[in-house]
Formats: sequence, structure tokens, C-alpha cells
Amino acid sequence: MTLANATVQSGQHGPPGSPRSRQGGQAPRINRNAGTWFLVLPALISILILSVGPLLYGVALAFTDAQSGRTRSTQWVGGLNFQDLLHDTLFWDSFRIGLVWAVGVTVPQFLLALGLALLLNQNLRMRWLARALAIIPWAMPEVVVGIMWRLVYNPDAGVLNETIRDLGLGDGRDWLTGLATALPAVIVVGVWAGMPQTTVALLAGLQNTPHELHEAAALDGAGAWRRFRTVTWPALRPVALAITALNFIWNFNSFALVYVLTNGGPGGRTRLPMLFAYEEAFRYGQFGYAAAMGCVMVAVISVVLAFHLVGRLKGGDDQ
Repeated sequence: MTLANATVQSGQHGPPGSPRSRQGGQAPRINRNAGTWFLVLPALISILILSVGPLLYGVALAFTDAQSGRTRSTQWVGGLNFQDLLHDTLFWDSFRIGLVWAVGVTVPQFLLALGLALLLNQNLRMRWLARALAIIPWAMPEVVVGIMWRLVYNPDAGVLNETIRDLGLGDGRDWLTGLATALPAVIVVGVWAGMPQTTVALLAGLQNTPHELHEAAALDGAGAWRRFRTVTWPALRPVALAITALNFIWNFNSFALVYVLTNGGPGGRTRLPMLFAYEEAFRYGQFGYAAAMGCVMVAVISVVLAFHLVGRLKGGDDQ
């Protein structure tokens, strides 16, 4: 009798002493789910501690009368903060300004970034240098950007007013303190500061578009606009939707840039909702009221995300 026949007859499917032979012909099963959760657990713990925990605490704080410097304990007031918020015209003015700011920055940001991405996607000389220069504003902290643009907008010795005087277009003006110019001036800075990240995302989407599709469309006689509409945009649409939704959320939640430039002035013309909530919490000590404002802003952002996800699902971009 050969060794193979002896092995089969004895019911063993592996060499003596192997795990398969010791368990009666059954290989040990590895709990893959447990291993996966073990690898994901550190990230989940940090998200729960740094994101979900503070969010839930802020929601709970919105239903209290928490204030700074109080000697008595915080009391539960239910929806009183939200009732007061409904009649707070200053907050809703800041909310309107925040929407104007978010849309006014996001739309030009996307259009200019799309044009720049299309340009940088061409086979140009020194393209690597142009791409490196295009992301410089993204690498600068918002505080530094704000200080730099305050110098540009300086009414006495700013670059902008000096250029206007040299061109004979007038004596210039105080851009950041004028009631009619403060918000447009801040929007220009927001577009300049946020355009690089949009450009990088769109450029990545353009480079993932197969070049053969453009060549086939060109052979069929399609012009530049038709190639963009039928080839480039369908491939770029998922990236465009994602980066536009993210830009709107980031811009609506802006704080540092506007705080450094105008601190919400003049006359509240640039007071964004995040800046208004900050003042209520840390200048006036109304923590519960400020938390209610934060809940409203979270609700608005959630609605924007819901529309974004529904649009992706309807457009078949959820792959």
C-alpha cells in the first residue's frame, strides 16, 4: 500500500501533524470581520472622540441656558434658544450674508479653476512650474492670506489703490471698510485662496479622461466645445459635483479669513454665521444660544449634502 492510499484510507488530507489532519479534515477559519474591525477601530475611536462627541455635546448644549461665568448650574430650557433664534434678525442677516458669500465664492472659484485646469492639462512648456505656482495660495495659512490681502487693500499704500492712481482711474478707496465694497472685496480673496484645491481636483479628473476619446471625437469632426461637452464634461462631472459641494460647505463655514480681513465689519456687512456664533459664545458668553446657531448651520449643511447625494444617485455617479 502506498503512502497516498494510506493517507486517504485513514481520512487524513494532509501530512501527519498538520492543522488539517488534526481537525478531522477541516481547515481553520479566519474571522476576517474581526480583523477588519481591529484595523478600522483606531480611526473610529478618533472620529467618535473628536467629531461625533463634540457634535452631540453641542446639540445638547443648544437646549440649555449655558453661559460663561455663571455661579448657578446650567438649566434645561428646551427649544427656547431656537425660538429666540427665529426672531433674531441679526442672525438671519448673517445667515443671508453667509449664503451670498458661499455662493459668491464657490461659483467663480469653480469656473476659474475649470479654466485653469483645462489650461494646465495642455502640453505646454514649463507646465510643471505653472502647476507648482498654481497651488501656492493653497499652501498658505488663512491668517497669512488675510494679512497679505489687508496690505493689498490698504487705502493709503496698498498695491490696488496705488495701481488705480498710476492708471489715472481715481484716488482709490478703502475697500474693506466701505459698506458697498467690503463683501465683494472679501469674496475676491476667498476665490483666490480656494481656487488651487479646486484646480487640483479638476486637473486630476481631466488626466483620468482617456485621450483616445478626444482623438476619436476630433476624427469625427467635433470642435473644441463639442469635445468638451460630450467627452470632457461627462468624465469630469462626478469630480465637479463633489468638489463643488465640499467648497460650498467649507466656504459657508469660513471663519479665519473673514475674521482677519474685516472681523465682520463694517456694520456687520461681512459677519458670517460662524463669526456671529463665535461672538455670541466667546464675546458675550452665551454658549447655549451659540450652540443653537451651530445646530442650524449643521442642518443647512446636511441639506446641501443630501441634495448632493441625491444628485449623484440620479446621475449614476455613485460608482
